[in-house]
Amino acid sequence: MELVVARAGRPHGLRGEVALEVRTDDPGRRLAVGARLRTDPDVGVLTIASSREHQGRPLVAFAEVADRTAAEELRGVLLLVDVDPDDPAEVEEDAWHRGQLVGLRATTVDGRDVGEVVGLEHLPAQDALVVRQPSGATALVPFVRSIVPEVDIAGGRVVLDPPGGLLEAVPAEDDEAGDDGLADDGAAGAGGPGAGGPGAGRGDDAGGAGAEGPAAADR
Repeated sequence: MELVVARAGRPHGLRGEVALEVRTDDPGRRLAVGARLRTDPDVGVLTIASSREHQGRPLVAFAEVADRTAAEELRGVLLLVDVDPDDPAEVEEDAWHRGQLVGLRATTVDGRDVGEVVGLEHLPAQDALVVRQPSGATALVPFVRSIVPEVDIAGGRVVLDPPGGLLEAVPAEDDEAGDDGLADDGAAGAGGPGAGGPGAGRGDDAGGAGAEGPAAADR
């Protein structure tokens, strides 16, 4: 399988050095002098000719890149290596192939089903899961441990702990059951105290009857 190990950043100097955004847990091995890296989009195989650190980032020169102009054309290109997924020494911790992730169900830490992973995007800051939500809308979920605390390939799911606003609101099962109960009460006693009381009470808890009422009626 292919593993993204870095992303080419801005050129440095006139000799074609390139700053790298590291995406591997083992840069000493993956980005060593002599390493041959595939590219996405494909601009050919690049061979690391020299490497040094500058302001906390590796600066590399590629044998195939002669000057700053050529280095500038690499900006944003992903650098990849081929690894054997069956070799424990090759597969890094917290590294998964796109094909392993696509198709997994996405649930929240409190058990709500929020959709399905349908893609993986390599963004400048980090990778992101593309999650198709129940409504059909998609969301980009930063693929970082704080937001995706668990990837369970065997169980067919990823567990998300998204910040507010990242995904569409999905009601908890208890909330849905409560709303169904309100509808049943209303049907059984139209116009009676039981019909309007609980609905109005929930509306007040949520910040006013006007906010909750239409939603409860729609359901």
